Amino acid sequence: MNGLPFDAVLCDFDGVVHLWDPDGMSALDRAWGLTEGTLAGAAFNGPLLHAAITGRLSDEQWRRKVAEALTPDCGSPARALDLVGSWSALTGRIDTDVVHLLAALRSRVPVVLVSNATTRLESSLASMGLTDAFDAVINTARIGVAKPDPRVFAIAARQAGADMTRCLLVDDTLPNVEAARAAGLSGLHYQCFEQLRDEVAPLLDHD
Repeated sequence: MNGLPFDAVLCDFDGVVHLWDPDGMSALDRAWGLTEGTLAGAAFNGPLLHAAITGRLSDEQWRRKVAEALTPDCGSPARALDLVGSWSALTGRIDTDVVHLLAALRSRVPVVLVSNATTRLESSLASMGLTDAFDAVINTARIGVAKPDPRVFAIAARQAGADMTRCLLVDDTLPNVEAARAAGLSGLHYQCFEQLRDEVAPLLDHD
């Protein structure tokens, strides 16, 4: 034992490192004259989304299917494609406080990004300047299983070179945190930067 509270930090992306405008999709609904929630309902349809984040559909295929689902509401395939194009162009913002904290943590332990993502994740990281911000990236679309499946945590722990029981998962989705804890990891249900800072302080304070 090295005296550190954790041997690796496994960190979610959206909702922790990357923050979306909470009104972004609803604003597009309004602009297209749709009932609020229409775009999100099509994009985050359970089976369709699961196919995208486990790699059975590419990001492009997923978005085309979202456009197909939206066509009756939009009135034409062209309008639906325009809506999906505008949605795809949304970028959100990076929480620089979190990024700087994770960079500091990397001097102590490996930090692995673990995201239920589509095949677009890697290009998104590159466009945001985050390609080298993590010691490894686990994109569920590349491994065929998604959180809260415990196999995701096992794969991430192996990438970090750590036992699962010595890993901290940071995730804004409570079922993922609960699944991680059930698998033997420590879990932080992320809600704000200060909470994360306090959780990992022992790592940074350790001599």
